[in-house]
Amino acid sequence: MKYDLVVIGSGPSGQRSAIQAAKLGKHVAVIEKRRVVGGVCVNTGTIPSKTFRESVLHLSGFRERGIYGNSYTVRNDIKIEDLLFRVEHVVRGEIDVIRNQLARNKVQLIEATASFIDANHIRLDDGSEEEHIIQTDKVVIACGTNAARDPHITFDGQRIMVSDDILQLRSIPRSLIVIGAGVIGVEYATMFAALGVRVTIIDKRPTLLPFLDHEISAALTYIAQQNRVTMRLGEEVAGVQLVENEGPNGQRTQVEVQLRSGKIVHAEAALYAIGRTGATAELALEKAGVKLDERGKIVINQHYQTSASNIYAVGDVIGFPSLASTSMEQGRAAARHAFGVREEHEHEIGLFPYGIYTVPEISAIGKNEDELTAAGTPYEIGKANYREIARGQIIGDMTGLLKLIFCPTTRKLLGVHILGEGASELIHIGQAVMAHEGTIDYLADAVFNYPTLAECYKTAALDGINRLTN
Repeated sequence: MKYDLVVIGSGPSGQRSAIQAAKLGKHVAVIEKRRVVGGVCVNTGTIPSKTFRESVLHLSGFRERGIYGNSYTVRNDIKIEDLLFRVEHVVRGEIDVIRNQLARNKVQLIEATASFIDANHIRLDDGSEEEHIIQTDKVVIACGTNAARDPHITFDGQRIMVSDDILQLRSIPRSLIVIGAGVIGVEYATMFAALGVRVTIIDKRPTLLPFLDHEISAALTYIAQQNRVTMRLGEEVAGVQLVENEGPNGQRTQVEVQLRSGKIVHAEAALYAIGRTGATAELALEKAGVKLDERGKIVINQHYQTSASNIYAVGDVIGFPSLASTSMEQGRAAARHAFGVREEHEHEIGLFPYGIYTVPEISAIGKNEDELTAAGTPYEIGKANYREIARGQIIGDMTGLLKLIFCPTTRKLLGVHILGEGASELIHIGQAVMAHEGTIDYLADAVFNYPTLAECYKTAALDGINRLTN
């Protein structure tokens, strides 16, 4: 079988790449080794984890505690089945949508494991004894990543696990050690803490999510500690193992984590969240002349081309920023370049926001204070606390914060940083203003619906202007 384009992987970047090529009239196939489409994003990553979070916040009553008190809960005895019920419903719906979109655009979906014979021929392993080989002019690799695993740790998926295992848990642990305070680790740490799980975070870095604005990171750290999360920052793990300890009801199996400082931490379970590696092991990339870096990520140029000019790579397998939102645009851009549609700003995704689904959630766009200080760029800030906004009082979010950073001379917006309910939605107001090089005066003069959290923009803008004049 001969194709114009073969896409390896059906996650967000693979979907968009395939559909974009089909819109250009090309004969396209998507190869997916799982029995379901959507990749990590839909099946074990973004969609399940965010749906899991929504289940946690609803069933625990966490969102209402600012009004009804810390003891408030929707359901007293929450089981893992209760949390996963919603996840399974959403994942099924997303899979159906993706299959429908591919079929509507006449993209052929092939369920098999792909490996290169050379740059234009791919072997398909569908579990049968018959060999299948397809030919293609262009290839887009969108195979995503796998959770990193330390070879010295025995993972059982229940007591010692990675993030992909959480959807297979048989019960909610009473205590949890999270090894690694990256985005995935901190997201799950705060979710389980909202359920009342006693959580300990271990990371060798001295601050939580250091790429965030320092004020947002400090606020998240404080809120997590108020929810009984213990921070072991600046600590390095020396070993992880299962041990038998004597408890009030007899012997019980626990996870023991030894730290290089000599400390020992125990919990019912441990989540190992030390990054992800490119899922490229089965692809035989060397036969196609595709080069990898030391973490298994594919090396690309400004057009998403690999070291083999007819083969492109997009999404998490190429590394930063590893966001579903940017991956989608990368997929479209790669397909367009592959078939001669030139973009004015190739490889430039442009201004994009981060959404971090901790409890509370965080979103940011543009520069933070530390980056501007390091660059020697003058700036001023304006802030609004949710508790000062009528909508914040209504929903009971007393810890939310919206922070604007702007140039004191041109008054143009340089960055927006939000912690609190709806942060990942609110950020797009700031994104639109920044994309059009808007000033803080626009936000100060704008009329926002009342009562809404969007009013935070006006309050923060007025606060910033006051700082310039006082």
